[in-house]
Amino acid sequence: MAIEVNGRTIETTENGYLVNYLDWDEDVARKLAEIEGIELTDKHWDVIHYLRDEYINNNQNQPMERVVLKHMSEVWGTKLTSKDLYQLFPLAPTKQGTKIAGLPAVKRKGGY
Repeated sequence: MAIEVNGRTIETTENGYLVNYLDWDEDVARKLAEIEGIELTDKHWDVIHYLRDEYINNNQNQPMERVVLKHMSEVWGTKLTSKDLYQLFPLAPTKQGTKIAGLPAVKRKGGY
């Protein structure tokens, strides 16, 4: 499978994840979000950039939901619940967020 972004063809897996995370940029993220039916806000971008930073700069770490929840609570200065993240990414923050962040699919089971 593939998506078209700014005249580029970006290869994706059959589940819509990028084949090569280096093909990602914010326009690619917008296209992936559109496919997922999500309109990106600043909070979405905070999660996306956090997931990418963890993967790229922390030995390909793909944090569990509770770690993302804790980090975003610190960033946004308010105690969040899982519901807050699911409002951003209804199909699972770490899985759907990872897809839009252009990273490989999370292999572990469960969101917590």
